Amino acid sequence: MKTAIVCDWLVTYAGAEKVLEEIINCYPEADLFSVIDFLPAEKRGFLKNKPSQTTFLQKFPFAKKFYRSYLPWMPLAIEQLDVSAYDLVISSSHAVAKGIITGPDQVHVSYVHSPMRYAWDLQHQYLKETGLDKGIKGYFAKRILHNMRLWDQRTANGVDHFIANSNFIAQRIWKTYRRKAEVIYPPVNTRQFTPCAHKEDFYLTASRLVPYKKVDLIVDSFVHMPDKKLFVIGDGPDMSKIKAKAAKAKNIEILGFQPTSVLSDYMQRAKAYVFAAEEDFGFTPVEAQACGTPVIVYGKGGTLETVRGLEELNPTGLFYKQQTIAAIVEAVGQFEQIQDKLTVDNCVKNSQQFDPALFCINFKQTVADAFSSAS
Repeated sequence: MKTAIVCDWLVTYAGAEKVLEEIINCYPEADLFSVIDFLPAEKRGFLKNKPSQTTFLQKFPFAKKFYRSYLPWMPLAIEQLDVSAYDLVISSSHAVAKGIITGPDQVHVSYVHSPMRYAWDLQHQYLKETGLDKGIKGYFAKRILHNMRLWDQRTANGVDHFIANSNFIAQRIWKTYRRKAEVIYPPVNTRQFTPCAHKEDFYLTASRLVPYKKVDLIVDSFVHMPDKKLFVIGDGPDMSKIKAKAAKAKNIEILGFQPTSVLSDYMQRAKAYVFAAEEDFGFTPVEAQACGTPVIVYGKGGTLETVRGLEELNPTGLFYKQQTIAAIVEAVGQFEQIQDKLTVDNCVKNSQQFDPALFCINFKQTVADAFSSAS
């Protein structure tokens, strides 16, 4: 069975790429396709050093740095990739990969991290955060996103079987495409995060510093808690803004990007991991639990499925209901009163359900069932 794996873009190693890595492990002989690919040779290990076939956007000016600016071109680009020679097409999609064109004698299974958030239910938040909610630029941005929605909904018909990375995303797929999706949680390499029972007196957050991750909100919250130490790991467009906020307080330290070994060390020693995003799944809260570290998370989205709250047996964290400074300050205060209930063993056991070996078993079985149903 000749297999093609299609992804949106290859520029970094984050959540979607961790899933792509395991899909390639499931189908090591598959060929790889991507809208663009700017991964250097030394960072291609997770792809088993596979080359990828890319689109005309690869040669567009400044595409390496400003590829997101070419979003209006991406539907056309993905449709130009020729996968007609393959029996099975697997797309790993959070943008346009699911729009790959397949024929009636091919099976297309799409693992969806999320329908395009910025084009659907998070459009207004995205436009506001990027300053595109008003004026002539706002008008054109809204027209582009309107066209993206029409294309995104139409191309859902080309998918034979949807897989969602959480029940939260399965609901979004139903709302967006009116298609049912099977849920297979992403693989989290929990084995590279060793649990530690000894906790130190500090909190940790780690993330790409982009607006929807709400790291600035966490920093603002700890400015209001000068007696509580916070470390921030990560880099991104919001770095200068977050550094400016952290400069107001002596209890916040911005560490920037750090390798996994350093991230793991801080996760092991932190008394709790703080997370403020509405995530589709959320890798870092699971990684923190693998270190035996409880989490304080915003109670919406995929984290409701990866963290066991105080109302459950064997809790691993607590939820707060609003993305506000007051809610986070209250949650941290509550955590310090009940932290003994959130044990290392509970956290580690909960993280183990996301083991990559389980992902591969479930994914291959689902693909096999989809292929059999189509035959």
